[in-house]
Amino acid sequence: MAKVLAINAGSSTLKWKLFSLPEETVIASGMVDRLGLPNAVFVLKKADGDKYSETHDEINAQEAAAMVLTRLKSDGIVDHLTEITGIGHRIVAGGEDFQDSVVITPTTLKQIKDLSEYAPLHNPTQAYYIEVFQQLLPKAVQVAVFDTSLYATMPEVNYLYSIPYDYYKQFGARKYGAHGTSHRYVAQRTAELLNKPLDELKLITLHLGSGASITAFDHGKAIDTSMGFTPLAGITMSTRSGDIDASMIPFLMRHLGISDVQDFIDILNNKSGLLGISGVSPDMRDLDNAANNDHNHRAELALEIFASRVIKYIGSYIAEMNGLDALVFTAGVGENSVAMRSRILNQLGYFGITIDEEKNKCHGVEQVISKPDEPVTVMVVPTNEELMIVRDVERLTHRAPIDN
Repeated sequence: MAKVLAINAGSSTLKWKLFSLPEETVIASGMVDRLGLPNAVFVLKKADGDKYSETHDEINAQEAAAMVLTRLKSDGIVDHLTEITGIGHRIVAGGEDFQDSVVITPTTLKQIKDLSEYAPLHNPTQAYYIEVFQQLLPKAVQVAVFDTSLYATMPEVNYLYSIPYDYYKQFGARKYGAHGTSHRYVAQRTAELLNKPLDELKLITLHLGSGASITAFDHGKAIDTSMGFTPLAGITMSTRSGDIDASMIPFLMRHLGISDVQDFIDILNNKSGLLGISGVSPDMRDLDNAANNDHNHRAELALEIFASRVIKYIGSYIAEMNGLDALVFTAGVGENSVAMRSRILNQLGYFGITIDEEKNKCHGVEQVISKPDEPVTVMVVPTNEELMIVRDVERLTHRAPIDN
């Protein structure tokens, strides 16, 4: 019975799940939070629900990976670490180099590092974890699963910006998208639930979380997505601005006395979105409370702007695909915010999109929430990026290339 580890590494967190194959059963999961910061937390959860956590003064990335493997063995989850035959890593940016997941070799690892310019907060960290796990589990096959590879199918008309074409050819300046692993899982799962082949469906998947993106699938191919060259573009997010007029950047920099453009990009990434509009919180639950209980106008405005941006993208994608079979909500807000789903869906009746308010009262479960016999099925489908990662490891393990 093989065991495969799915790794989702961020700049300050290490999330992981251990699967048993071929059953695809999660036998343990956990995370290390606040890496490199005081009061770092290590958490492990077993399949039976038993949970273990400990706090440390500080944990670095290499220590975090070692702690995961040590606890798996000391808690009897694995008898020997060699039982872990594969490790899948979520990688944010694959550029145009990677149009599918790949077995990691010295060559592909170098490419991942070279692509750090496209995801400076993510690719270097994720490449580092690949090297750490190579040292700790040298016999395990490692696979890179790219958020951007799903969008290799996008037509030029959707991935190119209206800037000099040479900038694309020389520098790779184009839309790459993000959250591809999540959108890919949700699209495939939706097709299964509808009992129809994915290549016969027109879908829009809404990954609405702290980071948020929308993807259009036309007969199985991702043809457009809301995020762009980086995950900053698209709809309003928790702390990210989404789409803005580029001319506003030098305008505000002058008025704010900012000389380094990166400082303003940091504002767009970390101080904008729901937080920037509301002045209250980046968390939609806090905004719901402030809007409903405190009658906070800016909190209500932030919620309205979020819903409005989502509605605009949905409408444009329906027009682009000339129809829609299913609209699917996923991720933290999409799976759990009854109120936000209602805000969005109540503005889409023109397209034959409806909401059953009773069915909509669901949290984190697979559920059809549209009224019966409508032309568009509306669903909640919880995402499972780790399962998608593990499936790619299993798919590629049997044909691993030999690097020269």
